[in-house]
This record gives sequence, structure tokens and C-alpha cells, in this order.
Amino acid sequence: MGQGDGMEIVSIGAGNLATQLCLALQKSGHRVVQVFSRTEESAAALAGRLGCEPISRLEDVTSEASLYILSVRDQVLEEVACRLYDSLRRKVAPGCSRVGAGALFVHTAGSMPLDVLPMLRRGVFYPMQTFSKQREMPFTGLPVFIESPSDAGLLRGLAESMGANVYEMDSDSRRYLHVAAVFACNFSNHMYDVCARVLARHGIPFEVMLPLIDETARKVHDLTPREAQTGPAVRYDQTVMQRHLDMLDDDDLKQIYSLLSRHIHRYTE
Repeated sequence: MGQGDGMEIVSIGAGNLATQLCLALQKSGHRVVQVFSRTEESAAALAGRLGCEPISRLEDVTSEASLYILSVRDQVLEEVACRLYDSLRRKVAPGCSRVGAGALFVHTAGSMPLDVLPMLRRGVFYPMQTFSKQREMPFTGLPVFIESPSDAGLLRGLAESMGANVYEMDSDSRRYLHVAAVFACNFSNHMYDVCARVLARHGIPFEVMLPLIDETARKVHDLTPREAQTGPAVRYDQTVMQRHLDMLDDDDLKQIYSLLSRHIHRYTE
């Protein structure tokens, strides 16, 4: 996909991923023409940043775009895709065999299969990263996992136009990629939250942990996670671990601490 080959895009969704993806696409020479969200405020907020039309009804989605990106919750993805398909079919010219005059439809869900989309031209465009609306995320060097029986080349060009690193991966493999990412990102971030709460109870600022967090992340660029593992659980120092357990007043945290400690020891011995 070269210069002048920008696509006209509709974003079905206005959440964290949709926000950063749309901003990156716009900067890369593509044009987002509509943003749909069931919440008018969310649609208007993102559309305002992109200079396009906000809509809150699927019936108002244009049939003239070349790419429709569905970035909605997994629980509603199939329902939204089917409703969108039915709505657009009613808009296209009689005798046209393809919704949206041959447009391509993709979803961005790491754990959902390709076939939740009922469209003829369909694909998956999964950027593996943690996104927030408030924090701009460049796509340069970002891994993007694509799947499409008909348009893998187009999706590769789209991702490369943003500077991303592109990998073709089928739905089954992508499920394991997604669960691994939950351990690496979501669970790790929750541990930061637990850490912040423990510190706050004793008047200690979370900022003192940032050099430790940064170095923990940097080390796995040079060492395997197993080689980088440190702490009392590696040597199974029961005196230190019991002291920590005695300091925790939350039964769930005690269980998490004990389970993780046993798991670390088994993985590193």
C-alpha cells in the first residue's frame, strides 16, 4: 500500500483500542469517515479528534467505506457484526452480491475467531498492545497479527503503512497468544495495583517502585523470564515468605502470594 492508497474507514467502536488505532490510521494517510458507538458521548469524543461523523445507530453506518473495523467487546462482537451486515445489505444496490460494494470487514479481538464475521470479505487485525484513550500509542514496531482468506495482502499493507511489524496467524493460534498476553500484561498490571494499595496504607509513594518495575521489564530483553526471576520464592525462603503472609490482612492476597510463590519455585528449581 503506497502513497495515495489511503482507505476510507468506518470504526465500529470508540474504546481504548479503537481510539488509538483510528488516530494512527489517520496519521498514516487513511481517512476515518465515521465512528460508531452505542454511547453518543464516546462516538462524539473520538469523532471530534478525527474530524469525522459520530453516529450511535448501526442503521446510520455508511455503505460507501472501503474498510469497516469492529472494535467492540467480545461478548457483543458477533451480534454487532450480524446487525451491521443486515443493515448494510439493505443499503446496497439491487443485485450487488457484496455488502458495501466489496468492502472489507475486520475485527480486532485477539481471542475471537475469524468466522464470527458473516461478511464475504473478512479478516482479523489484532494489534497486541495495551491501549488507553488518554495515552497516545505509536504503531511503529508494534506487532499486528492478521488473518484473512482473501485480503491478507491488503491488511499487511495497512499495518505496514503505520510502521507495524506484521505476523499472519490463524484463529486457533491467536487464542493462545491472547491468553499469554493476559498473563504478561493484565495480571502484571494488577500486581502493580496491589503493590500501590499496600504502599498507600503505609504512606509510601508508588513512584519508589518505578525503577524496579522498569528494570524487571528491561531484563527480559536480554534474559529469559526464568533467568531473570529473583526473590524469596526462587530459593523458597519460608521464613521470609511466612513473614510476608503474616503482614497481609486480605485472605485472597494470602492465597495469591502462596500460590505464586509455589509456582515460581517449581518453574525455577
